[in-house]
Amino acid sequence: MDSTDHPDNSAPDRLASEGSAPESSAQESLAQGGKHDALAAFRHRNFRLFTAARFLVICGIEMQSLAVGWQIYSITRRPLDLGLVGLAQFLPGLMLFWLGGHVADRFERRNVLLCCQAGFALCSLALLGITLRGIHGVGPIYCVLVGMGLIRVFNGPAGQAFAPLLVPPEIFPSAAAWGSGVFNAATIMGPLVGGLLYAAGGSPVPVYLTTASALLVACGLMSRLRVRGLQKGKRGATELLAGFRYVLKNRLILGSISLDLFAVLLGGAVALLPVYAREILMAGPRGLGLLRASPGMGAGLMALVLANRPLRRHAGAKMMACVAAFGVFTIVFGVSRNLYLSMAALFLVGASDMVSVIVRSTLVQLATPDEMRGRVSAVNMLFIGTSNEFGQFESGITAQWWGAVPAVIVGGVGTLLVVGLWSMLFPALRRVDELTPESLRAANVVPVAEQDLTDAQ
Repeated sequence: MDSTDHPDNSAPDRLASEGSAPESSAQESLAQGGKHDALAAFRHRNFRLFTAARFLVICGIEMQSLAVGWQIYSITRRPLDLGLVGLAQFLPGLMLFWLGGHVADRFERRNVLLCCQAGFALCSLALLGITLRGIHGVGPIYCVLVGMGLIRVFNGPAGQAFAPLLVPPEIFPSAAAWGSGVFNAATIMGPLVGGLLYAAGGSPVPVYLTTASALLVACGLMSRLRVRGLQKGKRGATELLAGFRYVLKNRLILGSISLDLFAVLLGGAVALLPVYAREILMAGPRGLGLLRASPGMGAGLMALVLANRPLRRHAGAKMMACVAAFGVFTIVFGVSRNLYLSMAALFLVGASDMVSVIVRSTLVQLATPDEMRGRVSAVNMLFIGTSNEFGQFESGITAQWWGAVPAVIVGGVGTLLVVGLWSMLFPALRRVDELTPESLRAANVVPVAEQDLTDAQ
């Protein structure tokens, strides 16, 4: 059964007793077929606090990622070492994803997120200390990155499973779009500020200090959240992998998250941006900041469009078309030798990817019962981590073998091939129409999910 219809997961029971009830009748008018209220999610105090904290976390991590990439490439000048940045953060998730989902379902998710944000701040301070002492190798930096990967094992599932508890289910698609918009606003500001701080200071020290400060402020905001009625999963080793079994048996969820996995795994060019900025476009750290911010600009604009004008029909077909566009614009970036053309291509890469992100995240959350969300989110985060962090490793390896430009072009072509194959392997995904609980029930997605949950448990 979809969590929005579970008798134990009604909206009043899942919202905090203070400040979480809507401050207007937006959700009632929407439920009665009234005009769409694009700001309905922000009328919930918990959503505002969570969104502000999330913005600071992502902005800080993006600043730090830019600094780490430029610092490592300045030391070694090897694309492979940029790939190892992704691998160091991916391996903990590969080995422990099942534990992260279990913790998200077993313990209060707000406390899990607080611990994770404090851990991220400690990692930033560790990078600051390593840099101030002076380094002659990249080994200590990779050790800190492994620690960050370990924290992400718990942060990702808890954050994804926590979000649906902040707003009523009928406005969750809009909240998901706003959440994606805020995420991408942070991915715009983070690299821009990080590049300016790095260029101004001539070192990553100001970046790491600013990141640690932002993360500590995020901890303060998160501590003010008050959410009750969280579901707790059952104890026992068999429950740890229930989310994985659930995803494997629900082909709609499996198709959506695996499409993103292989498309971004092959088409990801972000890991090679330091190479492009330094050696191909001759743009320096400021140019790297602009390149890193460009996908976020496109994604943020698309998220704002979708928050105000949600996808009404043919969501699955539109998602696949946009993933194909992601591959096309990746190829354009790969062949570009002009900074502004490269920025425009990355802008369109981010815009097309955002459609896939919103469709996938909404579908996964609405088609998963609350008591399973943490474990299903852990599987989703494993797929996302594989496409992002392991995708960085794949890009570094292929760039080391073939050069940066062929690696990016081949990846874009591979993305196009994946879209064609997935449209044949998962026809139900292509036929998804509206992103609402009612539409999912009409498409027999929720009854299948009910049976999958029974089998998984």
